[in-house]
Amino acid sequence: MTAPIRVGVAAALAAVLCLAGPLASAQQAKPAAATRADLRPIFVTAPDIAEGKRLADVSCTRCHGTNGISATAGVPHVASQRAPYIYAQLKDYLQGKRPQSAMTGTVTFLSDDALVKVSAYYASLDPPRPAPQPAKPAAPRPDPYQAGRALAADCAGCHGEGGVTETPGAPSLVGFDPKYFLAAMNAYKSGQRNDDVMKPIAAPLKEPDLSHLALYYALQKPARAKTPSAGDAAAGKAAASSCGGCHGDKGVASDPGTPSLAGQDAQYLATATLAYKDGSRKDETMKGVVADLKEKAMRDIAAYYASQQPQAPKVRKPLSLTELAERCDRCHGINGNSADPVVPAIAAQRVDWLEQVLNAYRTGARKSVAMSAMVSVLSDAEIKELATHYSRQTARAVTFVVLPNK
Repeated sequence: MTAPIRVGVAAALAAVLCLAGPLASAQQAKPAAATRADLRPIFVTAPDIAEGKRLADVSCTRCHGTNGISATAGVPHVASQRAPYIYAQLKDYLQGKRPQSAMTGTVTFLSDDALVKVSAYYASLDPPRPAPQPAKPAAPRPDPYQAGRALAADCAGCHGEGGVTETPGAPSLVGFDPKYFLAAMNAYKSGQRNDDVMKPIAAPLKEPDLSHLALYYALQKPARAKTPSAGDAAAGKAAASSCGGCHGDKGVASDPGTPSLAGQDAQYLATATLAYKDGSRKDETMKGVVADLKEKAMRDIAAYYASQQPQAPKVRKPLSLTELAERCDRCHGINGNSADPVVPAIAAQRVDWLEQVLNAYRTGARKSVAMSAMVSVLSDAEIKELATHYSRQTARAVTFVVLPNK
């Protein structure tokens, strides 16, 4: 065989697949370079594909639909999927490497030869059509960083450009994890934090606005507040020994919900500490910690933390859909049309299935070091956007090429 043959282009032609593991009845091809070390090329004939169809009609059609086009929510299309990928997944179900499901019972009684033929059959089919584009395309997702930057313009008068304050008594906003920033702003909105200046500023801001602001400040370069400190930093270091367990030895908290104090305006820190002591700020943990502190000790602790170097929280700048898709295409092929035999094609796949699988990798329900690393940082909105993007791509059949030995 010296010419390229697409799997299933014509039933009368023999097809070549590269599959992993032992094969029951398909003829083994002459020695040829496999795509992967664990793959071997085999010949699958037109009768083999016909037998694969018969087996699929009995075992698979009820869920995956006629000709591999699923009409069932949460069940993927398998038409024109890469045969080695289908085979490998079926083997994993058969060997108990995948969670128990309806698939487990389906493959239990299928021989290895049957798995090969079913895989070849589905690979031979025409690919699914892409999901329809909406009549009115949705507005593109706003850049949250730029949205936060625009909102922060109204905050700079008190909190400084980039969130580094130059106003005594006004806190710097750099160095906070977004989780803490959101909690603090919502406390101002609800009145849990009693502040007549901040409450009317925070009140009209919606949750997305607050998230954008939190992200913007989290991504700014940390710097110490440009304000004076009235206390004794050396004395404050000793007095702050009880604070390090939550706020970090040098004021850099490890818990996202706990504020970092390093580089903060000293006057603001002292005022906030006093507010916890007199109860105008509600927090039972803080109230107990500061109950016995004198005002001088509060000023000294504030001066110590103000002298420390703030650190940026571990927050990434969100990627655009184009940037996210470029990362996915590295493995799954241009627009989701995989050219790798063991990596699934995702173009024109069901959107609900794509969302389901991405979330499963994110939670760890599905195991893959590479996929978990890719999706662990994605938000729900980004996962939905990616799933929608790939569901609307045009799926293309793959061509396997067998080259003669030199």
